[in-house]
Amino acid sequence: MKLVIMGDLHYHDVDPGIPGLLVARNLFYGNLLGRFLQTEGDLHISLGDLTNAGSATELREVSEMLRRKNRSFVHVLGNHDLYTRSKREVLEITGQQQYHMKDTGQCILVFLDTAREMDLVSGGGWLDEEQLGWLEAIVLASGTKPMIIFAHHPVHNTTIGSDRIKGSLHPDVPIWDVLKLKKGTGIYFNGHAHADSIVTQHNWTFIQISACLDQPAYRIVELEKSRFQMTAVDVTDAGVVTHIPLLKHYIPYYYPNPDARGTDADRQIAISLKPSKRLQKID
Repeated sequence: MKLVIMGDLHYHDVDPGIPGLLVARNLFYGNLLGRFLQTEGDLHISLGDLTNAGSATELREVSEMLRRKNRSFVHVLGNHDLYTRSKREVLEITGQQQYHMKDTGQCILVFLDTAREMDLVSGGGWLDEEQLGWLEAIVLASGTKPMIIFAHHPVHNTTIGSDRIKGSLHPDVPIWDVLKLKKGTGIYFNGHAHADSIVTQHNWTFIQISACLDQPAYRIVELEKSRFQMTAVDVTDAGVVTHIPLLKHYIPYYYPNPDARGTDADRQIAISLKPSKRLQKID
């Protein structure tokens, strides 16, 4: 099985009166998503903040771009996707599910909703009791089968930047009570913090992917029977990188991170899914 995963995209509305801005926006996102979608995979996944403010035009335009290729695309909700409208409204436009799971036979894929609705202040994530109970049931039922969770917010005090309350799931969310029930390998993907980072705690590996405006890139995950392999793919095309400075200058609600790119050990990893020999970072 092959997964293609991108971090925070922040597709955004622009002022067409600013010279060159609309063209730059269309070329940057069109070329970046073109590369992302051209990459073969069983699932193409967004880790949230697909849009910058969740406006109807942002959601419709980026959804149309993603439909240009016949791909199985999954988007988990991010806080920016919900800045200006409810979860129900966003999901109606995108055709996505709020949270769900998929048993591939080889592993369990879980897609969480960690975003707060129409909250421009806190930024941090939350899971209510209903979703936590749902997740616990899936973890218990999974036995030793590998599990991969996809969420927007990191678990508190795991990856870089997750020590901040606004930078993670709120520390009052008892998600570790659920994660510690997992037997065998657990892998947790997230965005939000705009920095590449890989951290292992207990039997869980936490993989954080930086934002596309800071690091135009995506990840390819190849799952074999006993091995998980993730590599980073940088998009260095002139039709992408040339337009980043102008977009960053005008985009609202976005704070560029000059230290977004991690080391190689923060961007690629191989994990043995055999119980006795699990983790190996790629140098």
